[in-house]
Amino acid sequence: METRTLLTGGLGQLGSELAAALRERYGEDSVIVTDVREPDGDLPDRFYQLDARNGGDLAELVTRERITRIYHLAALLSAVAESRPQDAWQINMDGLFTILEVAREAGASVFTPSSIGAFGPQTPKDFTPQDTIQRPTSMYGVTKVAGELLCDYYYFKYGVDTRGVRFPGIISNLTPPGGGTTDYAVDIYYAAVRDRRYTCFLQGDTYLDMIYMPDAIKAAIDVMEADPERLRHRNAFNVTAMSFSPEDQAAYIRRYIPEFEIFYDVDPVRQAIANSWPNTLEDYAARVEWGWEPEYDLDLMTADMLRTLASREIA
Repeated sequence: METRTLLTGGLGQLGSELAAALRERYGEDSVIVTDVREPDGDLPDRFYQLDARNGGDLAELVTRERITRIYHLAALLSAVAESRPQDAWQINMDGLFTILEVAREAGASVFTPSSIGAFGPQTPKDFTPQDTIQRPTSMYGVTKVAGELLCDYYYFKYGVDTRGVRFPGIISNLTPPGGGTTDYAVDIYYAAVRDRRYTCFLQGDTYLDMIYMPDAIKAAIDVMEADPERLRHRNAFNVTAMSFSPEDQAAYIRRYIPEFEIFYDVDPVRQAIANSWPNTLEDYAARVEWGWEPEYDLDLMTADMLRTLASREIA
């Protein structure tokens, strides 16, 4: 069967780059992109402005375009969600519920990203297991746990082929971040190239899991193409590529920009969120059940980020 894909939240950090990768893999006409926002520049190919909570318009689009797979990325991220908790619940949960209902009627599969935000202070901090206590203290985390359970429910109750991964912080050299607690790990590279200095909003010894965008895209595609017979878990596979602190990242940047300096102006809201998340994830289930293996570590990512940003002569 031909794979015809719909992306919600397709103008975001992950969506914009995932759309390009899916088009390269499945063909230009096989990938439809939606977002509640209008693009800043030219309209992307096969783009529709759509609120994922609008079930009627969504169902009509899925039917008309013969969609077989939905990547549901529309959501408010951690820091923004904490400042707008009521909106976060409506967007993150009502949107997912609508997507799952439309997928159930259409027979489409669904990818939904979860996050390290689904964990909380009572979760083991180091090598956090795939199956462990999840008691998040942020609204973003609450919606992610609820989303994991809802996707499981639709699989067991209705047979909807739901799959997903728990992403750590995602680092991209193309699309700016959109309100997450791990945004510093992207911003620091832009500042290093442009200013040779960066002021970080997290404490220097704060460890968090991270992944470079090419590996994040690889994980999103690979889990959807995995043999379902091998999947003991279905949603929210832990995936990771590296764990580091702002001080670690600054040290690796100095390998390429020796004069780089880092300073700190801690944001208490984002620091509290980061403190509730794991230091490192254990991704054994993803490696065994669908062959997950990242390609980038901190050094390879740093070299690629700095080289790419410098070549663009960012302002």
